[in-house]
Amino acid sequence: MPDSAFPLTRVTTVAALCATVAALRQDGAKIAFVPTMGALHEGHLALVRHARTRADKVVVSIFVNPLQFAPSEDLDRYPRNEAGDIALLQSTGCDLVYLPTVDVLYPQGFVSRIEMTGPAMGLETDVRPQFFSGVATVVMKLFNQVRPDLAVFGEKDFQQLAVIRAMVRDFDLGLEVVPYPTMREADGLAMSSRNAYLSREERAIAPRLHAELEEIRSAVLSGADAEAVIAGAKDALTTAGFGHIDYVALRDAETLGEIRAGLPRRLLAAVWLGKTRLIDNIAV
Repeated sequence: MPDSAFPLTRVTTVAALCATVAALRQDGAKIAFVPTMGALHEGHLALVRHARTRADKVVVSIFVNPLQFAPSEDLDRYPRNEAGDIALLQSTGCDLVYLPTVDVLYPQGFVSRIEMTGPAMGLETDVRPQFFSGVATVVMKLFNQVRPDLAVFGEKDFQQLAVIRAMVRDFDLGLEVVPYPTMREADGLAMSSRNAYLSREERAIAPRLHAELEEIRSAVLSGADAEAVIAGAKDALTTAGFGHIDYVALRDAETLGEIRAGLPRRLLAAVWLGKTRLIDNIAV
């Protein structure tokens, strides 16, 4: 339940954010942070609720970050619903929502970028080369402005989670990155703001992605050749009605590089269904 001693507050500037976070920190309160791009759904709300169990106060940001979109991508049509988002946050125990504009996060003269390698290489980077530079830059800005004790990220964006963990470690940011399992619809589809783009027919097909990942996992754990099984799954997805397949890959779960014997693995996928790009991943 929301903390009645400090109801949900909205701020839009760095100065107001810092002043409000300082008030939240009174008496040594622990601060959790959940960065989002808005168009909130139950997956986001689960992150906020989990943050509430790990800290005394919770800050959520809503910002559609232009740095992580290529010119050909869906920045202008990315779903936005600020009023609806705030109404949802009222029920989660969120204390503060930060709603910066582009000129607040990237004021005139802003020229810096963070470039990541390691877990940022391959997969998403192969098709969206600007993506992790944009993600790392905005998250670093937000971390420096909010100064949280911990930040909660969903495992649906598993490569992003690995990149953020590496950045926090490498820059000695001194905060805990807390993962949270992917939230799914009843039919297995990973919750995503972009699911709103799906037509009724596409929505009926979409859960097949998760089903194919589960079948790959079962086959690999039974000793089948991973490359052959993945090739078969790609054919099955195409037959089911999916379009271009950006990747379906089995990787080391920590580095997202080549698999290391005896260590956890992660199966990751990004595919197109009509004009909508869906991503998903599961542990192997």
